[in-house]
Amino acid sequence: MTPSYPVLCLLLLPLSAAVAAPDNGTLSATVIVHGGEAGPTISPNLYGQFSEHLGRGVYEGIWVGEHSPIPNTRGIRNDVVAALRQLAVPVVRWPGGCFADEYHWRDGIGPRESRPKMINTHWGGVVENNEFGTHEFLDFCSQIGCEPYVSGNVGSGTVQEMMEWVEYMTSDANSPLANLRRQNGRDQPWRIPFFGVGNESWGCGGEMRPEFYADNFRRYNTFVKNYSGNRIYRIASGASEDDYPWTEALMSIVGTRMNGLSLHYYTLPTGDWKTKGPSVGFDENAWVRTIKATLRMDELITKHAAIMDKHDPQRKVGLIVDEWGTWYDPNPGSHQGFLEQQNTLRDAVVAGLNFHIFQRHADRVKMANIAQMVNVLQALILTDGPRMLLTPTYHAFDLYKPTGGAKSVPCDVTTPDYIYGGEHIPAVSVAASRDSQGVLRISIVNVDPHRPAHLHVSTEGGTVSSVNGRVLTADQMDAHNTFDRPDTVKPTAFNGARPGADGINAEVPAMSVAMLEVR
Repeated sequence: MTPSYPVLCLLLLPLSAAVAAPDNGTLSATVIVHGGEAGPTISPNLYGQFSEHLGRGVYEGIWVGEHSPIPNTRGIRNDVVAALRQLAVPVVRWPGGCFADEYHWRDGIGPRESRPKMINTHWGGVVENNEFGTHEFLDFCSQIGCEPYVSGNVGSGTVQEMMEWVEYMTSDANSPLANLRRQNGRDQPWRIPFFGVGNESWGCGGEMRPEFYADNFRRYNTFVKNYSGNRIYRIASGASEDDYPWTEALMSIVGTRMNGLSLHYYTLPTGDWKTKGPSVGFDENAWVRTIKATLRMDELITKHAAIMDKHDPQRKVGLIVDEWGTWYDPNPGSHQGFLEQQNTLRDAVVAGLNFHIFQRHADRVKMANIAQMVNVLQALILTDGPRMLLTPTYHAFDLYKPTGGAKSVPCDVTTPDYIYGGEHIPAVSVAASRDSQGVLRISIVNVDPHRPAHLHVSTEGGTVSSVNGRVLTADQMDAHNTFDRPDTVKPTAFNGARPGADGINAEVPAMSVAMLEVR
């Protein structure tokens, strides 16, 4: 039978256990979109970003300084700001990551020439000059129009330090800390809606046991105060991958004292942190293993959410996937500690699949932050001096941007498998949503690198008068944009869908991400 899920559903049909050669025919899938029904709201924050003091993510990627020949506004690159404004980025997490638990905020305020330098021990052992601090980050958020998500230092910081940072940023009182902010050029307090109490406290944030961190969260959180009408959504450091005992401990000891609980999961093609595989020049085995690895996100969210449901049946605590994305071996010749990798069509497909998973769990997943925004890991933007390019992942975010804030729409999918080397993966993934204007959007990912997909989409609850959209695809699995050829992979008009008597018929290219707009 065909199962029914709230947004994303995949039916695995029995096919051959292996294939000797690619089947270059067309695969067929059917979709039933229950257009008259509505699921949970898809938070715009599912399309959030993450920017850590790591490699060229902040310095060169965002911050070039006020005296740089690269066009900037108060030291922040104009081209990167324009690209992120176009994307309507909802939220950015900063300053880490592992860096957050060695970051002391007072080092990043006041005259830049007087700020102390430090060594970034996690990422390359390079000198961090602290030119980009609290004021610069919040100026950046204002320029791109996003909400800030600040990560506090639990690993090496004190309760007093965290308490005073929150007061410095958000209080309008006539107090020493608020006046210090005014002295440093900011009269009015900022609004800080999201604050992380530590990061990866099971690892680089202190190698804590879950019970010890849970007690520390309760202690630190007591002093994360709401000043001057600012209401902070407090996010606890959650599990890595399938560490379900960590979630159990946090939900048991902390419970609804936190507003959100994080989850970190990276897509590694090999599953081996020492040898993750290249970001370009990979073969089909790496393609299928990457897709299989990223689909594990659904299992992880399902099981962590079940533990949360046991302790929080009203779902007051959000699951915050604040680090996700592909992680490959660094580009040859690059600084190994800077985590620079190329970004290909494969990464766009991974992004689309994760968006579908997050939408499926929109009743529990309230934010997701891809790692990372510029020049690091699965970056949306790459820079080289004055040059900038948009990656396939950027274009995937742009396709899905209109679904933020929309209501998810239940749909059923029947799809054959994409089979390679004994691996069976559902070939087609689909999600649907309806916005406040009544526009139905159907997103489709075809992971099969050889076969286009013929989809018959039945749209229950309404007649289709028109359908249009955009598609992101290419001829090669590792197709990517370069500074000499920045438009190799970019969305184009999708003309492969047409209304029918009982819905939509669509021809979706192999290895593609498509977004249909149905009226």
